[in-house]
Amino acid sequence: MPQRIVIVEDDLDIARLLTLELSEAGYEVHAFDGGVRGLTAIRELQPDLIVLDLGLPDLSGAEIARRVRRHDVTPILILTARDDVATKVELLNAGADDYLVKPFHVEELLARVGVQLRKQHVGAPKEIGDLTIDPVRRQVWWAGTEVRLSPREFALLAFMAAQPGRVYGRAEIERNVWGEDLPPASNVVDVHVANIRGKLRDAGGFGVIRTVRGVGYALKG
Repeated sequence: MPQRIVIVEDDLDIARLLTLELSEAGYEVHAFDGGVRGLTAIRELQPDLIVLDLGLPDLSGAEIARRVRRHDVTPILILTARDDVATKVELLNAGADDYLVKPFHVEELLARVGVQLRKQHVGAPKEIGDLTIDPVRRQVWWAGTEVRLSPREFALLAFMAAQPGRVYGRAEIERNVWGEDLPPASNVVDVHVANIRGKLRDAGGFGVIRTVRGVGYALKG
């Protein structure tokens, strides 16, 4: 599946340019022209990357970044016409991972987008509340206490952690974690989820994974 990018930009010409260039680069792109609409879309679409204009008419890019950072670690790239040090510090303190000053070259935009997406999927540990997942060392901690998972349990937790709050069906989990659809009567996903829950509870983590009856499971966002 292509990586998903949400753009929040009220300049329609820039929004069209971003949508065209990022779509041609192979990304799934969704563009919105207002801060409130953009913030709602971010929560619903659970993108892999967020591109925000700083000067939106309702909510600023910095305010959206602050709200997203309360519950999400998705990379944020902010577009701004301001190049002063105070603005850059404000953006980074608000939770932005990077910023790009307008006018910009498309090649630089694509490079910065690629860097943020690679960092998300390859590099640093991911933090979701008190839960920390290190994809390189394949280790998990809850509030600083290590949670020892089997390789399959780690793969299942890391898969759901890619989009906290999203509900994953059993068949989708099977295909992505086991690499195949398991027999209809198999309860292997449920057993692994129960094991992960038990180990998280032992470390003090309660209600981290929720069950959605008849659908599947979601990691608490």
